[in-house]
Amino acid sequence: MIQLITKWGKDLKKDQVLQEYPRPMMVRDSYLNLNGEWDCCISQERTTDIYDGKILVPFSPETLLSGIGKIVRPGDFLHYRKVFRLPEGFLKKRLLLHFGAVDQECEVFLNGTLVGSHKGGYLPFYFDITDVLISGDNELKLTVTDRTEEAPHARGKQKLVKKSRYSSLFYTPQSGIWKTVWLESVEELYVESLRITPFFDERAVEVCASLTRSQNHKDKDARPEGIEADAAGKAEPGDEEAERRETVRITVWDQNGVVAAAETLPGQAVRIKLPAMHPWSPEDPYLYDLLVEAGKDQVSSYFGMRKLSVGRDGHGILRFFLNNQPFFFNGILDQGYWPESLLTPPSDEALVYDIVRLKELGYNTIRKHIKVEPERFYYHCDRLGMIVWQDMPNGGGDYDMNFVTDKPNASDEFARSVKDGAEQYAMFRREDAEGRRQYYEDLSGMVSALYNYPSIAVWTPFNEGWGQFDAAKATALIRSQDETRLINEACGWFDQGGGDMYSIHNYSEGLAVAPQQDRVVALTEFGGYAWAVEGHVACEKAFGYQSWTSGEELTDAYRRLWEREIYPNVEKGLSAAIYTQTTDIEEEINGLMTYDREVGKFDEDELRRLNQKLYDLFSGVTL
Repeated sequence: MIQLITKWGKDLKKDQVLQEYPRPMMVRDSYLNLNGEWDCCISQERTTDIYDGKILVPFSPETLLSGIGKIVRPGDFLHYRKVFRLPEGFLKKRLLLHFGAVDQECEVFLNGTLVGSHKGGYLPFYFDITDVLISGDNELKLTVTDRTEEAPHARGKQKLVKKSRYSSLFYTPQSGIWKTVWLESVEELYVESLRITPFFDERAVEVCASLTRSQNHKDKDARPEGIEADAAGKAEPGDEEAERRETVRITVWDQNGVVAAAETLPGQAVRIKLPAMHPWSPEDPYLYDLLVEAGKDQVSSYFGMRKLSVGRDGHGILRFFLNNQPFFFNGILDQGYWPESLLTPPSDEALVYDIVRLKELGYNTIRKHIKVEPERFYYHCDRLGMIVWQDMPNGGGDYDMNFVTDKPNASDEFARSVKDGAEQYAMFRREDAEGRRQYYEDLSGMVSALYNYPSIAVWTPFNEGWGQFDAAKATALIRSQDETRLINEACGWFDQGGGDMYSIHNYSEGLAVAPQQDRVVALTEFGGYAWAVEGHVACEKAFGYQSWTSGEELTDAYRRLWEREIYPNVEKGLSAAIYTQTTDIEEEINGLMTYDREVGKFDEDELRRLNQKLYDLFSGVTL
């Protein structure tokens, strides 16, 4: 592989790695970033006192920016060590240690004591480490294992062994810490979580704040409702009563000042009316500020007022609606990979760049493809006005690509007739019962962790049958946690008839859709046109669904695609189109931009013109 690097990777300063506050939806004034150089080693031993190298956290050891450049194998143990000292006056009552994500399983030790463990590579978790904290230097250690496709856990596009003719669809695996590590100090009783729900038609926002009394060894890993903590995480007698008595104060600001305030009890939702409500939309991404106070603790947050629904247009055709108006999701498949750092953005500015570029080209939606981004990504989409379709990262065993790719591509009837219940677990590589249980925990955790971000419009539990099982149950789980968003139950094929959209993947010519009676028609992947830009290609092997030799040819082909496949189907019910994809990634060279973000492949004025023509056409046919 040819090592490419973006301008942000070139400008990286080791002592200033991703220093921005990592949890924009719940901000405290207490923050100590632990990114930077850590001691590291990869060995066959579960424990070690010998560290033979340095790693730049939060970049995985497989990446250039980590300073390691080595793949962690299924039998390896990845060891981290960091010594930190708290600044004077930093500690209030309790100290919480946060990890944005660690892939796939880890144990965390402080000063020789196990403070907790975590399973699952995409979600945030934290531990209360107060009771093992010492004055002066504290020694933090992690032991990580990552078996990638040899384990049933969520892994997305990561692959150790690429052996099928579709191997180009999978990428270099990564392991260990890959999102920001940080500390915050809290009061004994503090706000643990917020749940913010816009009620657009009522011109009101509902806020529910959960409080907790911090305990030693308490694993807070976005645990889904209904899954109880172990004994170490249970409150002491009297704690719950004290929490119930504590008043939660909520204040809402708009850009002119305070607009509303309310008081409630912990865990009790309160609905707050908003005079002269200002809606959120991609064209006008208006955000309200929120302050939540409980005792001595306070957190800052924000929200946007928007409504997502399904309804019929003026001709009786089912459409997606945003804020009670027909809306076309015109988007790009976005996998969030970087040549020098894989799933971790090299900087916050790099995260912003991709969102801004797509918005400037006239797109209004990003389908975040089988990856959960750092939370700052969703914050930037909120404030910039970019809608997000959020995929659940896939897991399960090593897929039979003939079953999940060749046959569905050859026959739409096959793709929509296969059931995904227990009889087909083996075909979908979901035989492992523990893996299925972990999937539900991760899915619920993802919805919980990202629930408050207004830019997220769609949840996608399964993509193209990769590790799919009991899709209807996954949809029911999501509905039980979130009634405010749309669901793409089985993206592409292996349709089980649920969710809000009739999902189509089409990389060939001849798309012809018809309105559906129960779901909205959505083209959830298409295009994938490729052009290998000399000097900006990462691999000798190249993959694209159709290939061209210049930007002019590529743009002409894209124009024909829209004129022949997209525009004619809009009046027939097509209400979403997700083009593949934002950038090239390793062997895949079908991006709007090269992998290093140095070259835009298309005539940008033409892309903007085609997108505007789509919006104008949609407005006309839905009246």
